[in-house]
Amino acid sequence: MAGDLGTEREWLEADGLGGYASGTAALVRTRRYHALLLAAATPPTGRQVLANGCDAWLQTPQGRFDLSAQAYAPGVVTGSGLQQLESFEPAPWPTWIFRLPDGTRVRHDVFVVPGQALTCMSWKLLTPGVGLHLFVRPFLSGRDHHALHKCNPAFRFDADEAPGQVAWQPYADVDGVVALGNGRYRHDPLWYYNFRYEAERARGLDCDEDLAAPGVFDWLLDVGEAVLMLTTKAHAAEATASTAAALAAWVERRRAAERARRQQLGSGLDAAAEVYLVQRRSTAAPGGKSVIAGYPWFADWGRDTFIALRGLCLARGRLDDARAILLAWAATVSEGMLPNRFADRGDAPEFNSVDASLWFAVAVREFVRSAAASPADTQTLRDAVEAILGGYSRGTRYGIRADTDGLLACGEPGVQLTWMDAQVGDRVVTPRIGKPVEVQALWLNALDFASSWQPRWRDVLATGLASFDAKFWNAQRGCLFDVVDADHEPGRHDAALRPNQIFAVGGLPLPLLRGVRARQVVDVVQQHLWTPAGLRSLAPGEAGYAPRYEGDVRARDASYHQGTVWPWLAGAFVEAWLRTHGDDAAARQTARERFLAPLLARLQIAGLGHLSEIADGDAPHTARGCPFQAWSMAELLRLDRVVLATPNRRKART
Repeated sequence: MAGDLGTEREWLEADGLGGYASGTAALVRTRRYHALLLAAATPPTGRQVLANGCDAWLQTPQGRFDLSAQAYAPGVVTGSGLQQLESFEPAPWPTWIFRLPDGTRVRHDVFVVPGQALTCMSWKLLTPGVGLHLFVRPFLSGRDHHALHKCNPAFRFDADEAPGQVAWQPYADVDGVVALGNGRYRHDPLWYYNFRYEAERARGLDCDEDLAAPGVFDWLLDVGEAVLMLTTKAHAAEATASTAAALAAWVERRRAAERARRQQLGSGLDAAAEVYLVQRRSTAAPGGKSVIAGYPWFADWGRDTFIALRGLCLARGRLDDARAILLAWAATVSEGMLPNRFADRGDAPEFNSVDASLWFAVAVREFVRSAAASPADTQTLRDAVEAILGGYSRGTRYGIRADTDGLLACGEPGVQLTWMDAQVGDRVVTPRIGKPVEVQALWLNALDFASSWQPRWRDVLATGLASFDAKFWNAQRGCLFDVVDADHEPGRHDAALRPNQIFAVGGLPLPLLRGVRARQVVDVVQQHLWTPAGLRSLAPGEAGYAPRYEGDVRARDASYHQGTVWPWLAGAFVEAWLRTHGDDAAARQTARERFLAPLLARLQIAGLGHLSEIADGDAPHTARGCPFQAWSMAELLRLDRVVLATPNRRKART
């Protein structure tokens, strides 16, 4: 069974604050980010790994049987949990069934309580048995989620014990860990050395870690279900119970409530979408709701938030969340720009994006069409869009400025401003300085939106549309240039065959191409860039094409936008395909079978129930990068609920 599960299939339980629990279906931790308790100190940032995992085993009259497995350097897997593993199910939360050689079966569940930084684990006997003792030894660290932990004398093993709970404070400057359970605790401090994280090794990163194990919990499993909850000291009071029976009852109530909540979400796509909507409590950035760009290593980013908002919120009718997110970000406009990122540790916001602010305008446009946009909200959001267009028109950071041709120029040497933002040392892999094609599509869409209430943008829009039509068509290849006036040199073009041109036909409210040219662009993109995982970032045969995203950091960054497939681009492509193939019932059904179905099939190959950030350019298009990616899931939802929906369903959602 373990071979079928594979350690590349990962599960995620998010707490709605930026923290989570995660691991693999096959039990073995393969990333530094896999943990049972990973909490955000300044939600949703400042994430810290507090409890990494645990050893679990049954002592029976027939001997010891492991219900866990650990990987150690130099590639040794210990624990026979994989041998006992009968099945795994990721929904409604991760559940493993173990079968012992004598037929004894045990169910193990893990779920996270939203808003409480609390992971609940349970083990329950499914068949009759006598004298079955369960033992669980947690592994602790107390480190930044990007770091690794090593044996050191500063770690404090001391345990504060009280009825039903044990608390540890490994380091003074990190939140403590509280374990609440209905078993017995025996203090037995040990260091475990050289845990090996294979996914980190494959990525060319440090991959070995030492973890502290303060003690062991045990239960007589044939007497009743074993419960062990891990939380932070800040949240422990929310789950405190006076007796073991009261704690078990509290867990059962939480389990029932959580099962009901997840059932109310509807489909698996909705359940997946929920994990990216988080509560922001940091004082360095907008409060209220935010969007995690991806798990396990991304926080909330401007560009990702506004691209994802249409699918995560608007397509699902979560208009209150959309309103809260947009209004919070509207207050952050600086020199005509929205921040692209708020740092984990309270550093100054980063404004290194030309398109994040323009994607904000797109999201605002779709939100104000909804019944949730009050006149006051509409005015506030329009003012923010006006400030963005005004700043871009006058000129702002990084050479961003409206040119006399009505198009938007941007870029300086050494800075990555578009979504193709990889950099290897001092080398910018895809600089795209000048007038990138998708930036023009976003700019002209923002102008079109603002023209509906501010006439002064109409002439700029008309000039820009005419210039786009005159400058971007590549007659030799029958598609669009990726960048015109490259490096700010008039008449110099970048003709690399990339997917960015699809936004001139689909993905945005105002298409810049129609008719024959639009169909030609879609045909070229489909022929050279479409894969069952999304669109390649560069066509095979182009200079620098990278068939696989693998190797160390430098190798991966160099291939990030050089052929690597990006699932989020599928939304714009399928919308463009429909616009050029007749948006009727037959075309929508064909698109569902040809384009949507392969994407849905990928929900079970990496981050379970989710789409990954990227995939290899060449078949079999192995999932790579972040296994749980917000804009990938968001565009899948937008495809299903809006783009490929019937006209009546579309109208109902807008």
